[in-house]
Amino acid sequence: MLLHVPQVLTAAQVAEFRQQLAEADWTDGRATVGAQGAAVKRNRQLPASSAVSQRLAALVLTALARHELYFSAALPLRTVAPLFNRYEGGEHYGLHVDGAVRSGGEGQPAIRTDLSATLFLSEPDEYDGGNLVVVDTYGSHEVKLPAGDLVLYPASSLHGVEPVTRGARIGSFFWIQSLVRDDARRGQLFELDQTIQRLRAKLGETDESLSLTNHYHNLLRMWAET
Repeated sequence: MLLHVPQVLTAAQVAEFRQQLAEADWTDGRATVGAQGAAVKRNRQLPASSAVSQRLAALVLTALARHELYFSAALPLRTVAPLFNRYEGGEHYGLHVDGAVRSGGEGQPAIRTDLSATLFLSEPDEYDGGNLVVVDTYGSHEVKLPAGDLVLYPASSLHGVEPVTRGARIGSFFWIQSLVRDDARRGQLFELDQTIQRLRAKLGETDESLSLTNHYHNLLRMWAET
């Protein structure tokens, strides 16, 4: 499931992020990937250990915890601390696959990467190129979203970033281990939850919405891994 999650950050938050990132020390993005990724990756990142990266990552996680659509779609169990990247001057990231497991940090369990997320921090008209390309069974999909919006997609997908030919593309990216490992089951739960929310908004709480809610939680109970 490829999902646009709008307004994860407010315009004021985006401005704050951009100000802090403008003064940050960027390093070669190839330092955080294996041999396959390094062969096709040309961008810059903030070191995860930097104070700016850690401070902004915490703000992203706080914003995500409040976003109902994100929670409904991802059903997050564990999340890798968000990282930050920058593309300009032809920088790009060729098609690649993310590692299936990532370190959860010192003293934390490893995280299975069920979902990948990109949070856009540059407005689309600030740069040319730089589309996120996600490949699935329906073909290639190009994504370029307003600043503050996020795209969520299966980490099993081949994906990449097209060359940025004007301006700078700045964003945050991270991975999620979901309560529900299987993407198809997670998608079914998302559609069921969204249907329940629409019914409640239209009709209020009814016997039918209560019954569907019961089915939702029974399916989640059956499929969830903790």
